[in-house]
Amino acid sequence: MTGTGGEEMGVRAARSRALAVLRVRSRALAVALLPAAAAVILVAGGATGHLTGGVWDALRWVVSGLALLVLAAAAAVALVVARARPAVTPTVTVDEASAPDLYGMVRDLADRLDVPAPSAIALTPDCDSWLEDRTHPAHGRPPPAPEPDGATLPGGSAPRRGDAAPVLVIGSPFLWWMRVGELRAVLAPVVAGTGPSAHPDIAAARRFIRGLDAAAAVVSAGGRRGPLSRAAHGGLGRVVRLLLRGCRVHAAEMERGVAWAAAERAQAVDYGVRIVAQEQVGLAYAGWDRLLTRVALPAWRMGRWPARLDVGVVAALTELSRRDRLAEGFASRLGERPACDLLEEPGAMDEAVSLLAARLFHGGPSGASPDWSPVGWDDYPEEVVDRTWRTDAARLHRVLDALGVRRAAGHTAPGTGGPTLARVLDHLTTPADEAPPGALPTPDPATALGAPPTPDPAAAPGAAPTRAHAAEPAEPVWRAEPPGSAEPAGGDGSVTRTGSPADAAPHRPPAPACGDHDTHSGHLATHPHVTQPDAAHLEADLPGGDSDDPPGHRRATPATPAAAPTPATPAAVDEADDDDLAGTTARGAALAAGLSAQLAREEAEASVTGAGAPDAPPAAAAPTAGPAPDPALWDDRALPLLPLQPPRTGREILTAHVTAMVCCAAMDTAGAVPGLDWLDGPSLLFDGVRAADLAPSVLTLVETGDPGPLRTWMTELGIRPEKPVRLV
Repeated sequence: MTGTGGEEMGVRAARSRALAVLRVRSRALAVALLPAAAAVILVAGGATGHLTGGVWDALRWVVSGLALLVLAAAAAVALVVARARPAVTPTVTVDEASAPDLYGMVRDLADRLDVPAPSAIALTPDCDSWLEDRTHPAHGRPPPAPEPDGATLPGGSAPRRGDAAPVLVIGSPFLWWMRVGELRAVLAPVVAGTGPSAHPDIAAARRFIRGLDAAAAVVSAGGRRGPLSRAAHGGLGRVVRLLLRGCRVHAAEMERGVAWAAAERAQAVDYGVRIVAQEQVGLAYAGWDRLLTRVALPAWRMGRWPARLDVGVVAALTELSRRDRLAEGFASRLGERPACDLLEEPGAMDEAVSLLAARLFHGGPSGASPDWSPVGWDDYPEEVVDRTWRTDAARLHRVLDALGVRRAAGHTAPGTGGPTLARVLDHLTTPADEAPPGALPTPDPATALGAPPTPDPAAAPGAAPTRAHAAEPAEPVWRAEPPGSAEPAGGDGSVTRTGSPADAAPHRPPAPACGDHDTHSGHLATHPHVTQPDAAHLEADLPGGDSDDPPGHRRATPATPAAAPTPATPAAVDEADDDDLAGTTARGAALAAGLSAQLAREEAEASVTGAGAPDAPPAAAAPTAGPAPDPALWDDRALPLLPLQPPRTGREILTAHVTAMVCCAAMDTAGAVPGLDWLDGPSLLFDGVRAADLAPSVLTLVETGDPGPLRTWMTELGIRPEKPVRLV
């Protein structure tokens, strides 16, 4: 297969930029050798009798000493760059024995494209596919690259590590949602990138860039002690950053040239099918994002991880095809052969990828344990939804106890002093003589830390908490300080791109269009995303889609620990809570502050004990069988690498807890049951029908203190708020 003019132009552009990167390396080497060359000239001049005298002798000693220092520093920099471990994407390796059909399809595709076949195949819990170089010695033994018939290396020598082809990384949602033909078409431009990657100049330039990036990660890591060590790392960091600045533009243009050449080469292979398959890429991303944020995240917080996430993607997208007119015709594809049939044991592979997703997006342990166990979709409503609601309801009543709210009102019947929904409604209801909404109480730090409130003899039982009794607003965070800290620190969740010379921005980018592989198919270490209108439009049309941020699907740097969170000052915490709770009542603001502080303490305890989540249900430890993530390729200290959502605000926490209490009352007094909606997550079912209009009624109670709409909704469904409910 001969390359087109565009392909040849792309290869030439990439090679010219690769040579520019190598020239930066050569100039750095020349600068390091310049003092040594001057010292050799002076020594040779003295030995031959041409440069003699006291001045030349002194100059020889000075230049020779300087040359030794420069050579030692250059050797240290080269040693760090050579030994630094380049970051790779956490994946689950697919052995050829477990997926012979998949390997056969990829090799046949490589033969049609006339490029080397990838050395291995791996799966990632992401909606993207790319090539990744894992030839560094720290990544283990390189897999044997399949050679075409009659192809041998010069001299008949065995393949070297640097000659191994890159690894093909495939997003696991593609395998379960796409058909075989669609997956083949989408992977064509990705596999075509192995051709330019085999060019010696491009491969050498990439190795140099990855080494500099890994060295920068080593320098930025903490834990250095002593002034000498800090000075050495500071000098090394300045040299590495200088070299990265000199290579940044050339490296980016080189990758564009590689992607250009790969896209041009793949034009003649399944091009028409690829145009149709791109629609499925955007749809798969929308369904995957929805499944993670609405379905998987509640389970992860409870210490359970769904073991069939990819199967859930198919169910979610099938449900979307029945709801959304944009997905018409997508369900008809289900009669074709799915790409997951290319795997021998798709269930075991799905379980391994699901566990990896839980670790990347939530930071769970690496295997099953009593506090971190898998859950099937059939058990999800009972094991996750029901327990989540009852755990939140129990937390709500504990905070009410800390605020001094009475268990039962004076007009209730005897024997109803247990946890009731009426207690919550009565507390959040704004009395007629109370201050108007927006008047926030001044929090008491002691109450926020869990200490019982100071009794006030002048306060009537059940009255609204005063300024001295209110709980301190505390911003909920992903990683709170250990118990006993007065203020939990807030994390920014910053990550860096794998192999990128520059650090990634601390904020999360917009939702990427993961399927536009033609623009970055040849990237080994970086693969920028291009915005795709279809995915954004689908996400906007999903029920409630505008309330969730899509997960930041970025290649994180596992070898680099996450950036240290900046401690939140009291003024900043108060200002953030005041802005969020400005439209709520005084009682609601105090209750939200107490819930936020309680959640922060529970997260801190869970992080100290290593549990998957607070109040995790008991389960027998069962090690995961079959394939597992590659622990040798990344660092567990930076988990979670890609948090799905920012910390919840006080208003969101209060709303979620009140909703949970209402659902518990509905299950215990009106015969409702917990359910699972594939697109919206936990749901409340009455006679198999999902309950509606609950969220607006709860918001009205939280924001205005008016329980009228919620009481009307409960009366219509037969929910009795005065009856005690069962908690965990």
